[in-house]
Amino acid sequence: MSELPTLFDTHAHLHDPWIGDDLPEVMARASEAGVERIVTIGCSLEDSRNAIAVAEQYDNVWATVGLHPHDAKDWNTDLEAEFRRLAAHERVVAIGEIGLDFYRNLSPHSDQYRAFEGQLGLADELELPVVIHSRDAHEDTFGLLEDWAEQWNRPRPLGVIHCFSGDADLAHRYHDLGFLISFAGPVTYPKNDALRAAAASLPLDAIVIETDAPYLSPQRRRGKRNEPAYVRLTADQIAEVRGESLEDVAAHSTANGLRLFRI
Repeated sequence: MSELPTLFDTHAHLHDPWIGDDLPEVMARASEAGVERIVTIGCSLEDSRNAIAVAEQYDNVWATVGLHPHDAKDWNTDLEAEFRRLAAHERVVAIGEIGLDFYRNLSPHSDQYRAFEGQLGLADELELPVVIHSRDAHEDTFGLLEDWAEQWNRPRPLGVIHCFSGDADLAHRYHDLGFLISFAGPVTYPKNDALRAAAASLPLDAIVIETDAPYLSPQRRRGKRNEPAYVRLTADQIAEVRGESLEDVAAHSTANGLRLFRI
């Protein structure tokens, strides 16, 4: 049997209760599938602490810290100070996931902007990349990031657009701005032709791959709990639509992830 290509799941939630006590088995299956690195994502203060705790357990796991737009109404100076402290941890590689979510609107738009801008400022201060969540807010998110990107001469990539859900034009605009584009399980869903077109049109140095585990399982596992091992199914789909080998897609997306998180 040929050696499996090395893969990097750049966005998972290993500390999610849905994984819970199954984490050792989930990590073992990831290793068996060739997934050698994983970033587990913080979405609140407590969630970020839990992400760091998992990263401390595994040498091949890193963490991010940040406040998801759902909880943006909680953003204040005390919370910012605590995130600043957490971000100093040696296993923390980014600020995120942060951004705008106008689909569920669990925080007012004004609070979402306030928390987003505050955390972009924190990323600047700490010289960390950002992990961006954007749902039903494409142009608002892009406009804010465009203004932010033009303020300073930051190292590229500036960050990543997590679970990208736009079209090819938006993907290229983000890449031109200095962001990587992350594709997750939805690129495998039958109706997502526009998303597959985006994955096919970008240069390989613009793409990273994620699971968003335990959510958004690829089509073959849809309706079941997702986990990092299934990042291979998304990589297979991207290789197919690009007409390239899984080995090339895996190698480039892994290298891009290492460059993004400065690992």
